[in-house]
Amino acid sequence: MARAKRHYIPGHVWHITHRCHKREFLFKFAKDRHRWLQWLYEARKRYSLVILNYVVTSNHIHLLVQNANGRNVIPKSIQLVAGRTGQEFNNRKKRKGAFWEDRYHATAIETGEHLLRCLVYVDLNMVRAGVVSHPEHWSHGGYNEIQHPRRKNILIDYEALSRLSGFDNFESFQSAHRRWVQSALSDNETKRVDCWTQSIATGSQSFVETVKRQMRSIAIGRRVRKKAEGFELRESQSPYKGFFDTQKSDIQGKNLWFWNE
Repeated sequence: MARAKRHYIPGHVWHITHRCHKREFLFKFAKDRHRWLQWLYEARKRYSLVILNYVVTSNHIHLLVQNANGRNVIPKSIQLVAGRTGQEFNNRKKRKGAFWEDRYHATAIETGEHLLRCLVYVDLNMVRAGVVSHPEHWSHGGYNEIQHPRRKNILIDYEALSRLSGFDNFESFQSAHRRWVQSALSDNETKRVDCWTQSIATGSQSFVETVKRQMRSIAIGRRVRKKAEGFELRESQSPYKGFFDTQKSDIQGKNLWFWNE
């Protein structure tokens, strides 16, 4: 069976999803979710990771990032955050075995309108799960950081997020972002949309076809499909297989897993 699909192409925004092993609720306690965010902050400092949005749920994470600072920034960052989070959890709980369900999945997202829709989709994750009625009530997501910018321990690159979304300044983006989320809640547009989490690329037809060309031989057999609000490049999705064994995957060069494997 196929492993989780990740196809690295420089210069794009990526929506990354990563689930806990067997979808166990390993992040059910706030301290564990907070620890994942602390390691994400460390990745931002260490590798200059450009973070656009995030949410940590009880059994998986969503992360919107841009590849802007080198080929290996994103895979190194995810390796650091996922590896250290799992190691610490297993050591503290005296637990053995995988913390994560195989490798993470990455979807290339076109900037502008499609990025905005993906941003709101990430914000509404815990609303979709029925845990909260508004993303402001979930403290381990990027919505509150966008609406109430921090002065320290900043995760989100406010300037990059505004620019990639098509705004000249963060204040204009911030106001529009608040309206988009409220509009989605008012219109009950909170259902799961698999193009954000299962496709290889999502956006306009020209964007998706460009991604397919950039993938070259890897794209053989993969189809560009029309969706309600755009296009996507995808293939048949098989169940995840394998383990992200925190007892065996130390943060060492020989164990790094790159997107183009």
